[in-house]
Amino acid sequence: MMKIAISGKGGVGKTLLSAFLARAFAVDGYDVIAIDADPDANLGASLGFPDAGKIVPISHLKELIRERTGARPSAGGAYFKLNPRVDDLPDEYSTRHDGIRLLVMGEVKRGGGGCYCPENVLLGSLMSHLLLGRDEIVILDMAAGIEHLSRGTAKAVDRLIIVVEPGQASLETAHRVKQLAGDIGIKELAVVGNKVRSADEEAYIRKGTKGLDMLGVIPYDAGLVDAQMRGLPIIQSPAIKSSVDAIYAKLTAPRNT
Repeated sequence: MMKIAISGKGGVGKTLLSAFLARAFAVDGYDVIAIDADPDANLGASLGFPDAGKIVPISHLKELIRERTGARPSAGGAYFKLNPRVDDLPDEYSTRHDGIRLLVMGEVKRGGGGCYCPENVLLGSLMSHLLLGRDEIVILDMAAGIEHLSRGTAKAVDRLIIVVEPGQASLETAHRVKQLAGDIGIKELAVVGNKVRSADEEAYIRKGTKGLDMLGVIPYDAGLVDAQMRGLPIIQSPAIKSSVDAIYAKLTAPRNT
């Protein structure tokens, strides 16, 4: 059962790829759990989950955090459990729709905000369980960094996919993510180009990500903007589905050992 993490600069299409891949695995008969670990993403809405905006992230469930860790949220310096029970959370706090289970994680606190606190411990333990202790296909939609992953969970990630678009800032973020991934031991990295309008733009992306495995490119689809404005699921684009199906075929093809 594959564990796929998806990262990249904000706005490049991480959630789009996460949604289409989750749907592809589900249609193929796999048990899929889609993890929204990007505070700025909207994976549930992209997948067409009813009332997706009303789902409360795990990191916002103060009573749950207190119950499992023994301390109130953001209680930096307080005593709390470092290994809280989390094995029941995916089933109890996820939402299921069209064969996909969705779990919204919420933000990881950093730096001066109290990076070592009860909610971070709970999220870290939950992520470890999802990647190391579950049998589903896991699709992890992350923020631009990889804060939800650690050295302990990195070994469970079968592939870290970095989504890029034609643009220098996107490529720079991709190389930062590559360095961060290397620091925690993730070796299986790949790139997907998104919002590609021409052969020149595809060539630009390939040149800027040379040395990384290119899984494929996704064309720009103006219809997505309209779908998002109308609150419709983005997984209805035929052109994008065709491109992601090809990426899915590469991901699931037998690999030489």
